[in-house]
Amino acid sequence: MASRPGIVRRFFGGLWWLLDFSRRLVLNLLFLALLVLLGVAWWVGSRPAHLQEKTALVLNLSGELVEQYSGSSSEAMLADALGERPRETQLRDVLRALDAAAADPQIARVVLILDDLSGGGLASLREVAAALQRFRQSGKEVVAWGSSFAQRQYYLAAQADQVYLHPMGRVVITGIGGNGLYFKDALDKLGVTMHAFQAGKFKSAIEPLVRNQPSREALEADQAWMNDYWNGWTADVERARKLPAGSIVGMIDALPQRLAATQGDGARLALEEKLVDGLKTRDEFRALLIGRGAPDEGDKGTFRQVSLLAYVAQLPQQQGAQVAVVVAQGEILDNDAPQGLIGGRATAELIRKARDDEDIKAVVLRIDSPGGSAFGSELIRREVELTRKAGKPVVASMGDLAASGGYWITMGADEVLADAGTITGSIGVFGVLPTFEKTLDKVGVGVGGASTSWLAAASSPLTPMDKRLAEMVQLSVGQIYQQFITLAAQARGSTPEKINEVAQGRVWTGQQARAAGLIDGIGGLHEAIARAAARAQLSGEVKPVYIERGPRGLERWLSLFFGRVAAGVVQHVGPEVPFLRDVLAQRAAAAPALRVFEGARDDPLRTYAFCFCAGVR
Repeated sequence: MASRPGIVRRFFGGLWWLLDFSRRLVLNLLFLALLVLLGVAWWVGSRPAHLQEKTALVLNLSGELVEQYSGSSSEAMLADALGERPRETQLRDVLRALDAAAADPQIARVVLILDDLSGGGLASLREVAAALQRFRQSGKEVVAWGSSFAQRQYYLAAQADQVYLHPMGRVVITGIGGNGLYFKDALDKLGVTMHAFQAGKFKSAIEPLVRNQPSREALEADQAWMNDYWNGWTADVERARKLPAGSIVGMIDALPQRLAATQGDGARLALEEKLVDGLKTRDEFRALLIGRGAPDEGDKGTFRQVSLLAYVAQLPQQQGAQVAVVVAQGEILDNDAPQGLIGGRATAELIRKARDDEDIKAVVLRIDSPGGSAFGSELIRREVELTRKAGKPVVASMGDLAASGGYWITMGADEVLADAGTITGSIGVFGVLPTFEKTLDKVGVGVGGASTSWLAAASSPLTPMDKRLAEMVQLSVGQIYQQFITLAAQARGSTPEKINEVAQGRVWTGQQARAAGLIDGIGGLHEAIARAAARAQLSGEVKPVYIERGPRGLERWLSLFFGRVAAGVVQHVGPEVPFLRDVLAQRAAAAPALRVFEGARDDPLRTYAFCFCAGVR
């Protein structure tokens, strides 16, 4: 009897050892399988993908059309390989793929699938449209299909040789504009007092906080740039579809009657209005492309094709680039920021890096920004100015949006180009300081304390604003505005008085900005790179290099490794890799989310050169 506990103990101890050994064995086998799979992907990724003849390049554009991924290119490539729709499509990838495909004998056509494209301003859309036209000029065709076409989707579809729509789909063209929310009464009810300071009568960014409706000046300015923007959009589409001028506006004006004539059939209406060339289901469209090209060897039910990211992954790396492109995309913060936002110090360092590189002869600053911190904007502008003074030409290229602080950073450049539809200007400054003394009164909370000076206590949001602090903030806002228009006058060869006439926080399209003398010319990124090369007296084909802030330390090595793995998966492995899908989701969830003005939280005066005018994206 005395030995029984020892037997029981040995039995359960042995059972526990067996379970623990089994657990470690399974985990080690899974880890070994992971290493093998990653090794295979690395090896496969190092092999160039072989395209067969009659391959179609499929541009299934997804999410926002952006200048720069807010995450990493590896994440986008993995998402594509795993059959997930990326949140963003990088504009440079589309342009590079189209230009390469035009000269690639294996690529027979481009197929546009635009159902998942959710964002992109007119300037970005025009960049893609121009690349599509360059592709067509090579003698190859572009074909577009959609289950339905929203407005920005249709702009690109209209550039195709043929546009096909699902029989139950429709083309939705509405124009631009809409209503915003104004919170003055709501804030009053909550007891929040908004102290607003501004320079520029059209600087309407703070109006939602201090008014119940837009001001007359804001409506006047918005209507002016929207009309110009819309006229450009309709003219582009009518020219691409060979429609008479005014056709789109006429269709919208008579839309109820014209839709009634088709018994509410939106697809038939699009066909009758010559917006599309035919109505086809997805399988009918697929059969059409098989007949024009060749069936896919792995799936006889579809056509031979390659996706955008898979095609870009197998293109050779740029060699011997002499023009550097630095991207400034997103809101401007003071110091550092991840991709998708602009860190004033970090972006200045990238420009300085281009200036110090002896192989780089010219710089293009590509901007898509509503502005933000005035100080962060000045850090970038100063570095642009120093680069120009060092003898390296700098051309500023405005994308969809280069307003307020986004305009500020262009002012050190040799030349400023914008698309006709770029939203720019908004040369103005504002500051906002809320106080909550009435809110505390409503809930019966008192406030009190000691301080060594009036200013130490005046900066508290818990007490009414001291008039002396209000005067200081307004003086600061006015001084920064004066600095803004003075720098603009120096950059544009004008005077502060003349710049003030077209500043005042007013928003312009690129076409209007050129007429007002705020930019030098109309052109996209392609033209900006050519202008930078010409200023540097470079000859031959110019291939730019993008200078970006890369990952650091361990993150850098992991990025290099997983970037190669991603390329391999995109090119060869395919979407059935469940664990990689989990890795992608975890990395996306861990990405930091920064607020617009978080980077300026230590600035007690809160002065910004910012434009809330990104709605056209």
